[in-house]
Amino acid sequence: MQKKLFGTLFLAVILFSCNNEQSSEGSETKASTPSIPFKLVNSFPHDTTAFTEGFLVHNNQVFESTGSPDELSETSSVIGILDLKTGKLDTKVTLDKARYFGEGITILNDKIYQLTYKSKVGFVYDLKTFKKIKEFSFNNSEGWGLTTDGQSLIMSDGTYNLTYLDPNSLAVIKTLPIRENGYAKELLNELEYIKGFIYANVWQTNEIVKIDPATGNVVAKMNLGSIAADAKTQYAKSLEMNGIAFDSTTNKVYITGKMWPKVYEIDFSH
Repeated sequence: MQKKLFGTLFLAVILFSCNNEQSSEGSETKASTPSIPFKLVNSFPHDTTAFTEGFLVHNNQVFESTGSPDELSETSSVIGILDLKTGKLDTKVTLDKARYFGEGITILNDKIYQLTYKSKVGFVYDLKTFKKIKEFSFNNSEGWGLTTDGQSLIMSDGTYNLTYLDPNSLAVIKTLPIRENGYAKELLNELEYIKGFIYANVWQTNEIVKIDPATGNVVAKMNLGSIAADAKTQYAKSLEMNGIAFDSTTNKVYITGKMWPKVYEIDFSH
């Protein structure tokens, strides 16, 4: 009886030790991404028919591009300048909704670059006149977000890859895989380049990730669920967060979302 009891106790000790080792190993391999604290500074009106796909600040003006889902008849695919006092978008470019779904935009060398969703076509406009200079094609299955590091265009397509394009030839320079703790980080959407890092909305989440372009690693992230909840409270049809705009002259950062009633100014260390 004592031998059987001793054997049972010995087995229990072994199992307990093994479980502890497995738990310890699991905790070692499961790294966590540092969280970026932020504070809400201000808010401004935003057009609730704007299905935001691109968002940026240039020369103290807020530029926005929008898409136009078939099921949302009130939406349109446009590029315009947003008045933060009124929420009105001064439309400068309108795409044929039957042919194109507007996506991300960026500005470089006095030109506006715009992607479309599934058409595999992009457009280049003169920044002063908004006249179309040319159109270009890309091989990515879809076009999502667009930003620039001052030399290249950086494009997202919903996968875990970012594509660098030459702004003159629009040819692919390189593809950068994005990973978080060693795992592919997919569904990268609207992009913004801020002080040497790429910030990306993650589609259908309230998350913005901070990416080191030298490695492709996600080095930190922000959970903006509280702001998304506020937008939803004010306008029930508010959809996912999508829009990061950085004003390099004032260091202000603005965020918004598809059909959100507000643009929010947030402050964080960047």
